Amino acid sequence: MKGFYSVLGIVYLISTSFYLAPKNADNERNTKNTNKIETIIESKSLNNTSKVSSSEELYQSISFENTNKLQFDVFAKALLGFENLKKAGKLSQEAHLLTVCDFSLSSNVKRLWVIDTEQRKVLFNSLVAHGKNTGEEFATNFSNTESSLQSSMGFYITESTYNGDNGYSLKLLGMDRGFNDAAYKRAVVMHGADYVSEEFAAAHKRIGRSWGCPAIPRSLTEPIINTIKGKNCLFIYYPDENYLSSSEWLKA
Repeated sequence: MKGFYSVLGIVYLISTSFYLAPKNADNERNTKNTNKIETIIESKSLNNTSKVSSSEELYQSISFENTNKLQFDVFAKALLGFENLKKAGKLSQEAHLLTVCDFSLSSNVKRLWVIDTEQRKVLFNSLVAHGKNTGEEFATNFSNTESSLQSSMGFYITESTYNGDNGYSLKLLGMDRGFNDAAYKRAVVMHGADYVSEEFAAAHKRIGRSWGCPAIPRSLTEPIINTIKGKNCLFIYYPDENYLSSSEWLKA
């Protein structure tokens, strides 16, 4: 009888081990899956951190001494579009000049920056005009329509130069569909103007306005245009939510 109970005990142990094994396997699989998910999340988090750190590190390394300081938020957007234009093959991978116009600022301050992202320095910081129908001292209205006499926000690629009614000028190719892609047809170009000066601003409480072109001081026309001509990036910024959420170049 004693032997009979021993046999029953052995049978019981063997049978229960089959029921416990799947649970242990499931637990092991769940643990592995959890670890895998945590690893993926950590990896994505590190990637995002490195991207943010990269733009911040570049920004912090640029010297804005003796110039107005470009706001980081504007710089980050400009840099994102700059890199996306490269990825799309619209700009050469070797392109390193980034020109930014912050049209959220008063036209009486130097709100144009030409930045060498390789040398990490500001090459030019200048006054720049907006369009006659875009606003007085401050820009408020933008258009992509011919004869609107308004500026167009967004990303541009600089093209060739020519001498026209406004003297030495730089053709601009608008890259944001619906916002500035009519710029070439509208003859929205960069050129010099006598009304873009501190003297004009002192006399009229604002600098003069163009017909939609980002006009710059006469004394800086050739130096700036000759620096940024030929397939470089220009970004005209304005905090318009519709544009910021629509531009394909601002997609992270």
